[in-house]
Amino acid sequence: MTFRFLFILLLCGGFAHADTLYKCTDDSGVVLYTNQKGNAKNCTVLAKDLPVSTYTAPKQAPRTATPSEFPRVNEDTQKGRDSDRRKILEKELATEQQNLEQAKNELTEGEANRLGSEKNYQKYLDRVQMLKDNVALHERNIEAIKREIANIR
Repeated sequence: MTFRFLFILLLCGGFAHADTLYKCTDDSGVVLYTNQKGNAKNCTVLAKDLPVSTYTAPKQAPRTATPSEFPRVNEDTQKGRDSDRRKILEKELATEQQNLEQAKNELTEGEANRLGSEKNYQKYLDRVQMLKDNVALHERNIEAIKREIANIR
């Protein structure tokens, strides 16, 4: 008798699985979490297991070597190009540093003086903010140029 009972219990247990989780509240306010809604009322679905789909990643194409007929640049030519690039970037850096100094001077003067057309204080604040933004722009440009110079071999 016990053997039959265990066999039936194991057989039924294999078919039971939780795919939906419910939160039910009875009339007295007791909360019950269950996977079998049954006749319970005031139930909301907390989680519902969905079937898992399998997806295989696409195969990557093998990398091919550079073709032999691909044009190559010799080392001296590349060094010359890098040298020219460095000179151009250094000129841009010098120009940008001058522009930054000019923008800082304009900001200093702009903060000190309030124009006659700026009876509204917000107009003054807007003008000063534009000057601050201009200074910040030149500072970012200088940092970007310095990074480019550092990346040259």
